[in-house]
Amino acid sequence: MVHLEFQDLLPIIAIKLGGDGLIFELCKGYQMLMDGEKGVITIDSLKKNSVLMGLQDFSEEELKNMIREGDTDGDGALDQIEFCILMFRLSPDLLHVAQQLLHKAQQQNTVHLK
Repeated sequence: MVHLEFQDLLPIIAIKLGGDGLIFELCKGYQMLMDGEKGVITIDSLKKNSVLMGLQDFSEEELKNMIREGDTDGDGALDQIEFCILMFRLSPDLLHVAQQLLHKAQQQNTVHLK
């Protein structure tokens, strides 16, 4: 339930803040969830910090599944790139918003070049 709310908000954040703002917010979210000593999101850091992101209702198994789903290098943790990719994958509408932002940026560059 909480997960769906997050998916719905990510495109809205992208529209309000633009591409750079969205990346900045994703990086802040990553910093909040990561293990400060290891520099990655581990299952332990996710359990410990999940309340900060509204994930406190997720079971340990659900949190482990989140890590597994985003862990592309198989180290059992999420680095910043894996986290951002996972957030984009979990929010299909975000791709549409990203395309709109890219189109807008291209239009602005065309106007500035004239």
